[in-house]
Amino acid sequence: MDEILIDDDVKNLIAKLKTKYEVNSQDFKAYLEGLVYQEYTSYWDYIMVDTLLSLQKPKTNIKDESIFIMYHQITELYFKLCLHEIEQMAERKGSLTADFFGARVKRINSYFRNLTNSFEIMVEGMEKEQFLKFRMSLLPASGFQSAQYRMIEICSTNFIRLVDKNYRDKFTIDSDMVEMFEFVYWKAGATEFSSGIKTLTLTQFEYKYGQSLIQLARDYKEKNLSYLYEHLPESEKQNPALIEQLKLLDQNINVNWPLMHYKSAVKYLQKQPNDVSATGGTNWQKYLPPRFQIRVFFPELWKAEEMLEWGKSAFQ
Repeated sequence: MDEILIDDDVKNLIAKLKTKYEVNSQDFKAYLEGLVYQEYTSYWDYIMVDTLLSLQKPKTNIKDESIFIMYHQITELYFKLCLHEIEQMAERKGSLTADFFGARVKRINSYFRNLTNSFEIMVEGMEKEQFLKFRMSLLPASGFQSAQYRMIEICSTNFIRLVDKNYRDKFTIDSDMVEMFEFVYWKAGATEFSSGIKTLTLTQFEYKYGQSLIQLARDYKEKNLSYLYEHLPESEKQNPALIEQLKLLDQNINVNWPLMHYKSAVKYLQKQPNDVSATGGTNWQKYLPPRFQIRVFFPELWKAEEMLEWGKSAFQ
């Protein structure tokens, strides 16, 4: 049998592997033997393509419903990417630098830029007649029920800024989370306007996610993005690149994204003399336009005149 020549680089790698396994009292030779029998990784297995492509389960045989499902699944994956970035920043509390902070926020902005641009699929990518038919099989489900989007909001700012603007004066930043949660802004979007009764969409959502969202708000009270920015060293807070990305994040999440939803709702749901109700019974005419909610994650970064124009047009 020919002699096997092992160069120094390979020897170093073997030594590192041996150390890695022995630190945890593992049999290094057993792991090497396992490598002999291990199959090569394929793209389709690693990405789980077959499983991914099997996750679309339309409720009807109307073709454009599959577009609707896939687009929302893509959206949820982007939301998960955002939360992944936020978690990295929160983990660095106390040692966070403006450069790391700005780079991760920039990533989130790229995700939301793609989301906002891709919403054209929802606005132009389905036939209105098909949408108005298959949507009736989705009751009372609604995009309102995206827990990950609520998690992004909670992790981005002090929770009091998510309280309905008509009730914020009742609370302080240290008020009880359970009490503030009762007045969170999004509840008005799924409450019947005339009776004040919660829609089934809202009661379902609160039953499934209410307690976990309240706990998340507690967990991120002192590590949400606004808190992290406020507690940077003064020299780091003045970093122009970081400020630019934080302001862009504010616009992307609190203006551009809701405006694209509103544009979609206008196309599919606006109808004279009365608008069509959303599947979840949400009051989309008052809920979606950001100029009515005035949600701002980083108010200290904005001028008074900018706040007066908040949400009146998309940010370019």
